[in-house]
Amino acid sequence: MNTYITGAMIKKLREEKGMTQLQLAEATGVSDKAVSKWETSKGLPDISLIEPLSKALGVSVMELMAGETVINRNLSSNIMFSKFYVCPVCGNVIHSTGAAVISCCGITLPPLEAEEIDKDHLVTIEPVEDEKFITVHHDMTKSHFISFAAYVTSDRMQFVKFYPEGNAETRMQFRGRGYLYIYCNKHGLMRQKV
Repeated sequence: MNTYITGAMIKKLREEKGMTQLQLAEATGVSDKAVSKWETSKGLPDISLIEPLSKALGVSVMELMAGETVINRNLSSNIMFSKFYVCPVCGNVIHSTGAAVISCCGITLPPLEAEEIDKDHLVTIEPVEDEKFITVHHDMTKSHFISFAAYVTSDRMQFVKFYPEGNAETRMQFRGRGYLYIYCNKHGLMRQKV
């Protein structure tokens, strides 16, 4: 991630919008020479111009600062394309149904990549009445624990938060086919087709 807006990013976004340097300058209240300096890396936009610049270029402030745009191709919001984000500072868990720019505690969070559930994080699923009883066989210490479990199908998501020194077990209703996700604070996101 770039620490500040790059001239190449400004130029790319301006050209994608079909704008001239003069049009961008007028939209942000600066001269076209200032825009030229930004794009040739001979100067940087003042911090007070970040919001008007992002608005003129049609991107969020975070996208502009990160140097990349996010295009959510999941137009139908199919939950099967869910993304999970976990803040390494506070442990906040954020869910989206597609690509997004997510930030927590001043950090832009990448979407977690799910691996297959391994032998150190075995999951048992047992029928109980009209639900399934899910147990993640994992020590739940203060420093190494399962943070959450989620069951995702094409039209719904069930989410259960776990806490250190508690039990990593819950009941969920399984309707249709989907994926069971678990998140270990040391080993990351894992999933199992159900």
